[in-house]
Amino acid sequence: MKNVTRIILLTGLLLLLFSGLTFATGQEEERALNVSLSGNPDTLDPQKTSGTLTFQVLKSIYDTLVEPDENGKIVPALAESWDVSSDSLEWTFHLRKGVVFHNGDSFTSKDVKATFQRILSKDTASPKAKEFSAISEIDTPDDYTVIFKLKTVSAPFLASLASGWGAILPKSLIDSGHDFASKPVGTGPYSLVEWVRDSRVVLQKNPKYWIAGHPKIDKVIINIIPERSVAVQGMLSGQLDIAFRINKEDIPTLKKDPNIRIEKDLSALILVMSMNCSRPPLNDLRVRQAINYAIDKQKVLDIAYGGGKIVNTFMDYSNPYYKDFHFYSYNPDKARELLKEAGVGKDTEIQMFLPQNYEAHVKAGEMYQEMLTKVGLNVKIKLVDWSTWISDVYRQAKYDLTVIGHTGKLDPDGTLAGYGGPKRYVRWVNDECKSLIDQARVTIGFEKRKALYDKALEIMAREVPFMYLGSPYVYNAIRNDVVGFRVTPKLDTLDFRWTEFKK
Repeated sequence: MKNVTRIILLTGLLLLLFSGLTFATGQEEERALNVSLSGNPDTLDPQKTSGTLTFQVLKSIYDTLVEPDENGKIVPALAESWDVSSDSLEWTFHLRKGVVFHNGDSFTSKDVKATFQRILSKDTASPKAKEFSAISEIDTPDDYTVIFKLKTVSAPFLASLASGWGAILPKSLIDSGHDFASKPVGTGPYSLVEWVRDSRVVLQKNPKYWIAGHPKIDKVIINIIPERSVAVQGMLSGQLDIAFRINKEDIPTLKKDPNIRIEKDLSALILVMSMNCSRPPLNDLRVRQAINYAIDKQKVLDIAYGGGKIVNTFMDYSNPYYKDFHFYSYNPDKARELLKEAGVGKDTEIQMFLPQNYEAHVKAGEMYQEMLTKVGLNVKIKLVDWSTWISDVYRQAKYDLTVIGHTGKLDPDGTLAGYGGPKRYVRWVNDECKSLIDQARVTIGFEKRKALYDKALEIMAREVPFMYLGSPYVYNAIRNDVVGFRVTPKLDTLDFRWTEFKK
């Protein structure tokens, strides 16, 4: 009876999620590209979020001055070229002409200046404002030239401009107090038609996009599908064209369909079990060490995430700044010894908050709970929705343990900035580590920066504000008649500009 009920529920969910699709008899009308995403954006304002899910949607609506290409190299976008002064304190960008915002405004240097003034304004309260804090002045000598003058050298400056939070907004709407959170307006390849929370985001092709002949598909529907079985059924039924980030367990089922292919890649994610180091007993290093000793990393990586590469510090495996450390190999006996020494046992309850829309994180959390129970810890799981996770866990540190993946960044400062200070959600304070990260931000040259990051990453590997798991393989299911779908390197954002249906 339970199975029958589940089938009925799944069928109902499919009908609800895809109720907006229409099919013509005999001749197909305009075909939309249907994609699944596991959760909602928290806002559609690119300057008021840190959420990966949000930027996965906003990549289609906004452009940045520069952007990463397929290999992660930063190339021109809204800026055709740029010059840097010999002291690296003045960056001059030469803007592309003929670009138009979705509301019809022409793109000029005034929009760039207004955008970054908005980011830096305390009234905006942008979580990414610090990435641009080196800016002291923005000059616009003409409509197509912007000069950023910096207070200090900023090695990650170009990478910050190329990231989703560097999206350019129209000055006229900034000045009028426009609601970008629900009505985004950019220069991107698509404009927003509709956003129905917990259901879909509908995007329509921008016919005046600055890349001639792109995008190639007229309409994209991003379906919000937390339930993995619904996404699988959507692919098998032909109602989905792309299932983004499928579980490894679903691959055999999907591979049986000759119309579906599976694409595999090593992601730039850093999978972690984060610890609130300001709360007892996690403020005791021995307890954090014990948690690291208690986890069989490869087992969790393989079962919960479908495989990947183990990491032992806070950097993704394929990053050129990554350095390996081997301080806490799997050793449950050592974990029990440390917990006994710290006086922590089953009478101390530890709450683990898990984002319920990420099934893999929930599975990993359940495995962590079991492994930690075996060494004598009392861990209770609490499932929360994504918006609650962002507000309560990430922004206010109302948790003991949590499980999450940190998206890779184009520059290591994007990953590491602020750690060692009291404001990051792990609430781990280490002045030496923070100082090294701060020094690396104002240091030019890969080798010099890497030497500083190596020291900082070693401190993080020893002090373990996280249990570092690894960088997972990721799998996307794509219908064979869909080609040109790209995922932005490091940032994991969805790029539909090159996607098309094979004829």
